[in-house]
Amino acid sequence: MQIIPAIDLLDGHCVRLHQGDYDQVTRFSDDPVAQALSWQSQGAQRLHLVDLDGAKTGQPINDVAVKAITATLDIPVQLGGGVRSAERAEELLACGLDRVILGTVALEQPELVEALAARHPGRIVVGIDAKNGKVATRGWIEESSTSASELARRFSASPLAALICTDIATDGTLAGPNLDFLRAMAEASSVPVIASGGIGSLEHLLSLLALAPLGVEGVIVGRALYDGWVDLAEAQQAIGDGRLQDPIASTVA
Repeated sequence: MQIIPAIDLLDGHCVRLHQGDYDQVTRFSDDPVAQALSWQSQGAQRLHLVDLDGAKTGQPINDVAVKAITATLDIPVQLGGGVRSAERAEELLACGLDRVILGTVALEQPELVEALAARHPGRIVVGIDAKNGKVATRGWIEESSTSASELARRFSASPLAALICTDIATDGTLAGPNLDFLRAMAEASSVPVIASGGIGSLEHLLSLLALAPLGVEGVIVGRALYDGWVDLAEAQQAIGDGRLQDPIASTVA
């Protein structure tokens, strides 16, 4: 299972929000490129960027930082936040990103996402953020009436790279992932799932191994890495390629 460090960008700074609340911001670094290089040097195989300004306002305020990161790193970089048009997705793919993540537009214009996935197979990701089981959009500010699993099923036949599934109630809490939610999302679609939200310890990461047979192939980790609750190298040894542990399928039966 791939561990993907996250860098959340707000006005050019590396931050974390608590449960998606823009009024609860913790700033970790003023140099996103240095932070990205740090994760790469610690063995990260992929980097996850979130444009929080883009998610909230749709404005590409962090493009300078994004382009600097993709130009500097050797590992693939994916980005989500405010990607609400085909033009914007194409622009980001052209500037060095390996994958682009679409959230709000996946709910509002699913046919656009399917067209992009057909044009760029394996490079489009759908981000499904859930609040009380329902899809939340526009930087988690608006809650829809569509269930998260229903949206996952909608894209089951598309050549997407992955679904990034976040239970907002767990995000930034370090209290552990919502395994029931992640299981439901993996069962709803044949597209690989990347877990996001709630990771606060190595034990939390190990708990995800039981979901690997269902298609959960990666996990995004943010605050736990910054606060030192999870060591990236140790975590990769525990759940990455060549790990000693095997998924225990019986725990999800």
